[in-house]
Amino acid sequence: MSARFEDRLGLSAERAWAAAVAAVAAVLVVGSVLLPRVVYDRFLWRYFWGPVAADGQVAQCAVRPADGGTELLTSAAACADAAAAGEVVAYPGYTTVSTVSYIVVLLAMLIGVVFLLRRLDIATEFRFFYALFPFMLFGGALRTVEDAGIAAIRAGVDPLIPFPWSALIISPFIYFTVFGVTLLCVMAAYALEDRGIVDDYAPPLFGAGSLALALSVGYLAYLAATTDYVTFYPQVIGSILLIASVAAAITWGLIERFEPSINRGTGLVGLVIVWGHAIDGVANVIGLDWMPALTGTANLVPKHVVNELVVNVTGRVLPESVLAVTGDAWPFLLVKLAAATFVVWVFNGELYEESPRYTLLLLITVLAVGLGPGTRDMLRATFGV
Repeated sequence: MSARFEDRLGLSAERAWAAAVAAVAAVLVVGSVLLPRVVYDRFLWRYFWGPVAADGQVAQCAVRPADGGTELLTSAAACADAAAAGEVVAYPGYTTVSTVSYIVVLLAMLIGVVFLLRRLDIATEFRFFYALFPFMLFGGALRTVEDAGIAAIRAGVDPLIPFPWSALIISPFIYFTVFGVTLLCVMAAYALEDRGIVDDYAPPLFGAGSLALALSVGYLAYLAATTDYVTFYPQVIGSILLIASVAAAITWGLIERFEPSINRGTGLVGLVIVWGHAIDGVANVIGLDWMPALTGTANLVPKHVVNELVVNVTGRVLPESVLAVTGDAWPFLLVKLAAATFVVWVFNGELYEESPRYTLLLLITVLAVGLGPGTRDMLRATFGV
């Protein structure tokens, strides 16, 4: 396909990708200059920078005045009044527009990474997937460090990373931060192997990710031991890991018994993906419904569009008598397990044989979009932030 594309247009796939990315960027830049209130204020600022500014500075919302800048509001009533007055208002967290935009950006980045790995002639075996596993946990842990910073601000304490630098570990910028760290570690690990310093790139790459993860979790543990605004709840992380592992094992057992063809193309990688998404599902169920029972503290609030949608739908469908017993977040676990199983089924052996790098990156991405948010939600609940 790539050869036919190049023959017809006289343009390599890499250059076509770069041209498309540059064109989109140019449209946004030119639009922001010529139509700032429409392109920048009502799109880029409202859905990307405004939510980050509000989140990083513990505001209920951020407002974009007509003369520029950012105004932070600290009450829900003031935010509602600003929205009713037709102001450009941004709220912390994800929206449908930002979520869809992130998916598009993610796909574009994946294509670019495939080109890069092909140029470097690396990442063609499943060892690469396992070596990157700690980095998927690291992203969620690093995001929780920012959550701890918000807890510090609410307690009247200066956070470790003040705003605007904390924006680097808030979505969407944290994706680029973690990607950059991961890419540097990948290139360093392969360089060590090429120079004969190590026999295999995988152990140092896995070790680098584990070190980054340990530093992030270690900092959270330090705050839990030395401050009042971060607390450690071992029963929470223990429950999440146990229930998620049991759920993944049951799901995998059903697959092996009734439809083993589902995991024919992925093997144990498929089990890791199901487990990662089970972590996300269970972390949401416990964090959104069972924190009072486990810790005596208030439940967390949904941070993602899909979580909130599932909770809202369940709350409308089930009667109050049932919700009082089961809570309203448990269907999210079922959705995650079903979605993970479907994705594992899609990745058959032929796909890997035809394009191993692209297949590996897709598998890594599928795990990361479940395990990354799941790790954050698990650690938020574990450390009470």
